[in-house]
Amino acid sequence: MSPLLKQIARMRATTALVLTFGFVAVSSPRSLADSATAYAYPKAKKGDVKDTYHGQDVPDPYRWLEEEDTPEVNAWIEAENKVTFGFLEQIPEREAIRKRLTELWDYERFNPPYKEGDRYFFAKNDGLQNQSVLYTVKAVTETPQELIDPNKWSADGTVALSGWDPTDDGRLLAYGTSAKGSDWEEWKVRDVATGKDLDDHVKWVKFSDASWTKDGKGFFYCRYDEPKDETKLKDVNYFHKLYYHKLGTPQSEDKLVYDRPDQKEWNFGASVTDDGKYLIISAAKGTERQNMVFYAELGDKVWKVTELIKQFEAQYDFIDNDGYVYYFRTDHNAPRGRVIAIDIREPQRDKWKEIIPQSEEILQSVSSVGGRLIATYLKDAYSKVMVFELDGKFVRDVSLPPFLGTAAGFAGKRDNPEVFYVFTSFNYPTTVFRYDVKTGESTVWKRPKVNIDPEKFEVKQVFYNSKDGTRVPMFICHKKGAKLDGQNPTLLYGYGGFNASITPNFSVRNLTWMDMGGVYAVANLRGGGEYGKDWHEAGKKLKKQNVFDDFIAAGEWLIKNKYTSPEKLAIHGGSNGGLLVGACMTQRPDLFGATLPAVGVMDMLRFNKFTIGWAWTSDYGSPDNADEFKALYAYSPLHNLKPGTAYPATLITTADHDDRVWPGHSFKFAARLQEVQSGPEPVLIRVQTKAGHGAGKPTRMQIDETADMWSFLVKTLDMKVDLPGVSAPKPKEKPSPAG
Repeated sequence: MSPLLKQIARMRATTALVLTFGFVAVSSPRSLADSATAYAYPKAKKGDVKDTYHGQDVPDPYRWLEEEDTPEVNAWIEAENKVTFGFLEQIPEREAIRKRLTELWDYERFNPPYKEGDRYFFAKNDGLQNQSVLYTVKAVTETPQELIDPNKWSADGTVALSGWDPTDDGRLLAYGTSAKGSDWEEWKVRDVATGKDLDDHVKWVKFSDASWTKDGKGFFYCRYDEPKDETKLKDVNYFHKLYYHKLGTPQSEDKLVYDRPDQKEWNFGASVTDDGKYLIISAAKGTERQNMVFYAELGDKVWKVTELIKQFEAQYDFIDNDGYVYYFRTDHNAPRGRVIAIDIREPQRDKWKEIIPQSEEILQSVSSVGGRLIATYLKDAYSKVMVFELDGKFVRDVSLPPFLGTAAGFAGKRDNPEVFYVFTSFNYPTTVFRYDVKTGESTVWKRPKVNIDPEKFEVKQVFYNSKDGTRVPMFICHKKGAKLDGQNPTLLYGYGGFNASITPNFSVRNLTWMDMGGVYAVANLRGGGEYGKDWHEAGKKLKKQNVFDDFIAAGEWLIKNKYTSPEKLAIHGGSNGGLLVGACMTQRPDLFGATLPAVGVMDMLRFNKFTIGWAWTSDYGSPDNADEFKALYAYSPLHNLKPGTAYPATLITTADHDDRVWPGHSFKFAARLQEVQSGPEPVLIRVQTKAGHGAGKPTRMQIDETADMWSFLVKTLDMKVDLPGVSAPKPKEKPSPAG
């Protein structure tokens, strides 16, 4: 992989650090709990870089922190990590929290099985394995056969299985690998019976699955042109291309099926229909939930691509086909979603047929299994599942456990009599069910055994009003019997973007937080997809401030209703959620006691300059547009940090191989926040090496990172922790971070 920041782990001599940066000890006017700590942040140099946007000059003094793998950037990161870990190592509860996380994380968990040919395929983690292992079996009651164990690929568990697709007969398996958390993937082919790889090797794949032809002679995939090795984690990604790889041939001979040299921002996805007759191609631009749909008849040797949906106007998700009739889930003329059928022989819009009409709930997804359509809906951000005949006639509801939870999966084929799915909630461990499509019976296939009683926690849903009166839902979770006295350490989580719905999910990290005595809250903000297209559009571009208003209002509600108080309230979010945290802490620094922005988009004037960032303009708008620039500049976390302001205690987290949100966002934000912080609270940045945006992160790294975040909150929120069966060690005698 790219050598980006590869030297971070190598500690340089103290002399070299001092010569490069120097150190400035910033004394805290209020000592933290039991320690008179002085924070010695690396003094990051300031340049004179300046950009002009629509007549307005905008300084960017820390532009140099955007660079990839330079001695200066690496030295700054190492110095920051030294301060951060020096702070964390002095927290007495840290090792106890890590131990408790490890105890709870150590449980067997499964993904739902998927059947091809006469075999089932599924992933399982024994508990503390860094990566889940892929298994295959001919009957789900038999002992499974190990097929791929990614833990054998690297000693530290940083090479992950990123995707897989078996042939129609289950004889071969195409699988993708990703190293150190990067979005770049390499795909190979494994013989299922022997467990050995063939010679096939496909590289430079990104944002793509593989899809086999029905005869198993090759697969379709999407890739970019080979990038420059030294900048492949940073450079923008343009000109996605769809290829066909014929088994047994080198990648250089792969057939280019479709590309658009005139449309550098188009991204493609392709899948072969279950009957093997068609290749369905989806073309999207950016992250907007709109796509065009093309198809090619695979019986035709030419594979001529025909345009079916010819404009970006709505979202069309292919479900299945019955000969010439294609079924789609779409929000065309239905912001909450519906199912339509299009006969490709008569594709005119007046010939389209509605199969399942729009309802009050949000239609999230639809699958075709056992000759029926299984539709998953969202009702106030939790799941409801219904079964329909292919003509749209309602059959029944799927009986789910009586919790505010999330159902997902239901992946199968029209001739499968059964399908597997998972159900999960904040206090309901992710359980795999088998569903008989004909009878409607659900039975447990695998139920995890967690080393804690989930019944000791309660989950409720409340609704509150945002600044403009909009009604917003929020889940609140905590131990049963928690007192509403305003003194509960509370962690508020949010995302609010890209039409993504944040639904109930079982998480060891969050369960540990609650077990420690904390309250965990999730606000379903505008910008997400919890209430469909209108909800999403109410939180994008010029309306993005609505998202921050919703999150701030959630914090105010928790305080008003005596769950917590400002000094006990922390906020957390990652990626777009990191932007959320950064914007809210700069707009209302008085409202929060601590903030945890993770892999955040912090520079809203340059996010489109790196990797796939240009695609986010569909949600954020573009700094090249005068009106959108004004909105972006008004909330951009980096540009709204003000000298003389007392900001909450902050732990920024990012990773050196994050090629989704370039880590320079977090680097610049940390340097500027340390520069302007006038209050007593620490401002720290934790940079994980050999990791990326989050996907494929080894279990070991997840536990360590969570232990550090929860320890940070224990210290900065002055939290009293009573971990069952674990006593906190005495503080280590170590020098202060000032050195």
